Amino acid sequence: MSNPPPQPTGQAPPSASYSGQPQSAGGAPAPSQPATTSTPSAQNLNQIVTDYLKKKGFTKTEAVFRIETAHLGPDGRPANRGQDPADPKRYLKAFILIKNWIDNNLDIYKFELEKLLWPIFVYSYLELVGQGYHEDSKTYLATLRPHFETVHHDTLRLLSTVTLPQHMNEDPTIKLYKENKYRIPLNNTLTLNLFQFLQRDSDSGGSTIIYILQTFCAIDNSSRGPIEPYSFEAVYRRTQNRELDEIDAQEGIPGVFTGVANRDVLDNTAKLKLGPLPMEPELRDDVRIELEEEDQSHPPVDGRPSLVEVFDKRIKQEEGDDVPSRADLPLPQSRARDVVMEMQKVRENRDRFLIEGRTGGVGVPVSVCMFTFHNTLGNVSCMEFSNDHQLVAVGTSDSYIRVWDLEGKPLRTTLDNEKDLKVNNRKLIGHSGPVFGISFSESTASLDRNPYLEGSGKPVDTSAKLLLSCSMDGQVRLWSLESWSCLCIYRSHDGPIFRVLWGPHGHYFATAGWDKTVRIFTQDHASAQRIMVGHDTPISAIAWHPNGTYVFSASDETDKSIRMWSLTTGGCVRIYTGHADYISALQCAPNGKILASADTGGNIFLWDIEKSKRIKRMRGHGKGGIPSLSFSAESNILVSGGLDGTVRVWDVELPADPSKANPLAGGSAQPGQQPDGITVAGDSIAVAGSGDNRSITVGGQAAQVTGASTSGAGSGSGGGGGGGSGKKKSKEVQVTPDQISAFPTKKTPVLKVAFTRMNLVVAGGCYDPDR
Repeated sequence: MSNPPPQPTGQAPPSASYSGQPQSAGGAPAPSQPATTSTPSAQNLNQIVTDYLKKKGFTKTEAVFRIETAHLGPDGRPANRGQDPADPKRYLKAFILIKNWIDNNLDIYKFELEKLLWPIFVYSYLELVGQGYHEDSKTYLATLRPHFETVHHDTLRLLSTVTLPQHMNEDPTIKLYKENKYRIPLNNTLTLNLFQFLQRDSDSGGSTIIYILQTFCAIDNSSRGPIEPYSFEAVYRRTQNRELDEIDAQEGIPGVFTGVANRDVLDNTAKLKLGPLPMEPELRDDVRIELEEEDQSHPPVDGRPSLVEVFDKRIKQEEGDDVPSRADLPLPQSRARDVVMEMQKVRENRDRFLIEGRTGGVGVPVSVCMFTFHNTLGNVSCMEFSNDHQLVAVGTSDSYIRVWDLEGKPLRTTLDNEKDLKVNNRKLIGHSGPVFGISFSESTASLDRNPYLEGSGKPVDTSAKLLLSCSMDGQVRLWSLESWSCLCIYRSHDGPIFRVLWGPHGHYFATAGWDKTVRIFTQDHASAQRIMVGHDTPISAIAWHPNGTYVFSASDETDKSIRMWSLTTGGCVRIYTGHADYISALQCAPNGKILASADTGGNIFLWDIEKSKRIKRMRGHGKGGIPSLSFSAESNILVSGGLDGTVRVWDVELPADPSKANPLAGGSAQPGQQPDGITVAGDSIAVAGSGDNRSITVGGQAAQVTGASTSGAGSGSGGGGGGGSGKKKSKEVQVTPDQISAFPTKKTPVLKVAFTRMNLVVAGGCYDPDR
């Protein structure tokens, strides 16, 4: 180690203390003077720091420093402007500050942050009482009481009796609040955001909130995500009858009711409006006038009710207590086309094939018309029929859509250069990925007598005019079925879009996809009007409520929950759990009270929408999935189409004797077995005996479509592997007594089934020779 350098002559070593005595010019000590210690004042010290920052060029730091030192307290520290410790009104000002911040926060954080409000309210009130501010404490309690009246009614009544400092030592509940710290569970991210906000707004009340939290509360930090009542974790633990987390069980003060816990919030108690949406008054009057003229020109026969009577019965249903407000779902003004369509719906409702009363697992015959697509090469990913059952469309994995006329007639066109083109199918090209979902706009069959005539003298066209499609490319496209071109592209989702569906009244449509969200669009806006967030995995199925004010969505993979969303608020109002397999289809009954869901395990669940409880489970389909469900007009019959190659008809109502199996559904069909009256000829299904026998050959390279019709409950068989090839006997599936009938195909997985308004069933699928 080197020696220390020599010290200069006449200079004290570094370790020597400075005496503070000045030296004379000759080095001798100056005459002794009294020692004076000069401590710079806070103002002088601030000025020195300001001059230093200015000299060094730290202009921004200097400006901030000047602002912070503009208001100093007696101790030289920055004073809290507007937060005088002796001001009793600071507690009310502070509470309003934190309440507004929570209300304007993200929805996913609100539930957890609202846990802060009750302890802040209680301890602020007790501070006012303890400091002797009698009138201010009364004003504080009266002003903020409405925020907590619903949950903390009893405690508020107790607080109103605590008006003097000595009262706080007399009541045991108040003593618990004073002697214990109120524990608040909060995740780390929210804790950081909370105190950053309070520090930033300390002059506006943040310092008061910090004082309350540090003095009377204990925040339990956790590394979990934000707590949200309808998250997957919350739902799972609720089904296990467990608290969401251990720290939630310690929330508040032992022995004192602290409000709504995480598990309690999950109770589905929100009031639902499940009745039909009231018709626009002007449209209602126009429809009624036209129906009166229709009844006069064509009086009802065979004891059938008149069209006006059927219409008045429907209008009466729109006057119940559970009917949503017309303002909840703003719709465009009605047109002549709407009047004609409503007239036709009333007519179809009156003349439909009635399915009345309790079927008890036996039921009445149901007709099914099956359309089989050939030469598809396995690239069809989705299928849809128009509501007037004039068109059928398929989406393909090759990114295009093909539309056919079901009767083989030429498709209409408005293009001048195509007026002489006679084709019964069209190809829509535009997507750059597989098409996962398609949906036709509303349509009805044309009336025999149309009261409205267009300028050309032709009756008002009530056929489908628009088609929606969604794809892997993350786009929703709106197609014209008159010019056969893309009218608009909707971009909003992050990733592939799996489902798209028009609302029951048109104008609105719903989409769902890989980004775990449901989005509501209007036809005339390119951006989403509502975004529903809550699922933990991608969404596999969606369905509309018949009144158009609610949407249902189902999530796949690990979530497997069904959620009911309100279009009015965008929030989740119900959640349904119970599926153990991927949920493949959803359908709401026309009466708006029952929801049906199906999964890849061959299960069909019926749910009570209001109570969010499962009514029953129906079994009969083999594994592979049930892509489509549909209810009859009376909501008492359900039809399902499965990838096991069967169309099955179900009794929605519980059997009179659940222990007694349905004799028609008790057997076990062998693979390849056909219902009575149907024979297989080549690659198409033909009807032997009675029935509407027709065969349609559609031009183009995509597919050949053949149609056949069969009817009767007695033609069903309750087989479990009804869609097999016959080479290998499939495992038998237990069939529940709810099954009325089953219609197996030879080698055609069923992709789509739909009840018409006349209570007939149309179904479609793609022939698979490898089955």
